[in-house]
Amino acid sequence: MTIHEPMVGRYFEDFEAGDIHKHWPGRTISESDNTWFTLLTMNKHPLHFDDNYASKQMFGKRLVNSTLTLAIVAGMSVWDTSQNAIANLGWESIKLPNPVFIGDTLYAESEILEKRDSKSRPETGIVSFETRAYNQTNQLVLNYKRTILTKRRGYDDGKLPQFGTPVDQ
Repeated sequence: MTIHEPMVGRYFEDFEAGDIHKHWPGRTISESDNTWFTLLTMNKHPLHFDDNYASKQMFGKRLVNSTLTLAIVAGMSVWDTSQNAIANLGWESIKLPNPVFIGDTLYAESEILEKRDSKSRPETGIVSFETRAYNQTNQLVLNYKRTILTKRRGYDDGKLPQFGTPVDQ
């Protein structure tokens, strides 16, 4: 029998420009997701929670809060892109070319644009990527570029406790 430790994401050395990482699983957005997020963020626009109002607007129904779409897609990408990040360095060019509606299922992928050594922290590197999200009909609904400061392999060696090992040992 082999015991496998949980995957902890990719390190700087694991990224190559041009690689595309498909994020799994997809995520279906529910009415409660949209309502809670809209209320939590104090977004009072009726397009997100007033059926009557939204029915008379351009899309004829309620829209999912666009920052919820961004938050979900960013979260979907963490496992493959920034699980080992130390910090987000920047977000650029957030675009929402098509609307997202309650009941839509989002799928995402990230393409590595470039990577470089950190000049000030040799134990880290900088990776830039573009994340794209599509709905269930493969229609692009979101894309953005993000840059992260991420760990090199060995960064955490000896710094984190092993599973099942008391922290004070």
